[in-house]
Amino acid sequence: MIRSMTGHGAAACEHEGMHLAVELRSVNNRSFKAMLRLPDSLGSLEGELEAWLARRIGRGTVSLTIRIGDGTSRSAGRINVQALRSYMDQLRSVGGDSAVASLAGALLSLPGVVIDDGGAAICAAARPVIERLLDEAAKALFAMRDREGEALRLQLLSFGELIESRLKEVAERAPEVSRLYGERLKTRMNAMLSEAGVAARHEDVLREVATFAERADVAEEVQRLGGHLQQFRKLLDAKNADVVGRTLDFLAQEMLREANTIASKASDLEIARRVVEMKTAIDRIKEQAANAE
Repeated sequence: MIRSMTGHGAAACEHEGMHLAVELRSVNNRSFKAMLRLPDSLGSLEGELEAWLARRIGRGTVSLTIRIGDGTSRSAGRINVQALRSYMDQLRSVGGDSAVASLAGALLSLPGVVIDDGGAAICAAARPVIERLLDEAAKALFAMRDREGEALRLQLLSFGELIESRLKEVAERAPEVSRLYGERLKTRMNAMLSEAGVAARHEDVLREVATFAERADVAEEVQRLGGHLQQFRKLLDAKNADVVGRTLDFLAQEMLREANTIASKASDLEIARRVVEMKTAIDRIKEQAANAE
């Protein structure tokens, strides 16, 4: 099933005095890219979370934001009593008890006085809950990407049907091009030779028409473009679970190449008009393929 790269999902809950919220957003990108916004206490989970996202999302820029509000004592650091006493003794030896009293607040900022291990406690308590919230947010994200992907799939199929219809008209028109060229050539040759009282020889006309027909033959390009359209429909099959965005983009380039060749070889206004419509539809496919995972 084709999936859009645009989506959003969020989940939140209360757990042991903590409020936890997880939010996922994804937008277009040619490859996978993760952007994580985590509180300092969850910094150790960054690599694990990015790997989790990479396993589940093939393409797009994915932003993960996690917020934690902890009203418990778990987030508080511990005072290193021995370090604090050492600093106080040194101050007292220099300026007495008055020096210690005047610098009491500053003592807490000295190296080693406050041990900030609250983050580890928060991380340990929050980790299993974050995993559950991440699953919930991802389900909402994927559901939105699937809905938009189905609308995208139907739109792409309509472009493919237009190309297929115009290609059929080109295939029907192509044999007429050589016949009409032969008639115009014979008329011009007779007009040029009439003054000399000579008629154009039939074999000369046939030889020239054969040369033109070989040069203007688009049967091979029509066949290749038809093959590309068959592959296009297979990629857009609702049962296809593969990531197809990049393949669609490449296939659109190949379709455009065949359409350009048909237009340059056919030398016919009617065919050129149909090729213009095909190229317009192919350009739309390229635009929309940029939105597909």
